[in-house]
Amino acid sequence: MANVEIQILTVLRALAEVAGLFLLAQGVLFVLAGSTREKNPIYQLFCVITRPAIRMTRFITPKAIVDKHVPFVAFFLLFWLWILLAYVRQVLCQLNGLICH
Repeated sequence: MANVEIQILTVLRALAEVAGLFLLAQGVLFVLAGSTREKNPIYQLFCVITRPAIRMTRFITPKAIVDKHVPFVAFFLLFWLWILLAYVRQVLCQLNGLICH
């Protein structure tokens, strides 16, 4: 049973990592593409991929946070979620006497 829990944590951590990396890539492209970013197909793809994370962040954050800052908040929330999932996974592995990398 513990192996299933560890695999679920691993999948969740991978999803958080991928979403965070796409947000980071979107931010880099935001800076590099400048004002023509809305016409850039790769930037549009990143917007589609990161939209769920940004919408979820907008849902859980107070309205005092400006919409322009929500992607930054989403990135940092995903980063801390990634760290938390790694910690929980490591603790679960230690409790079950498994070696997890």
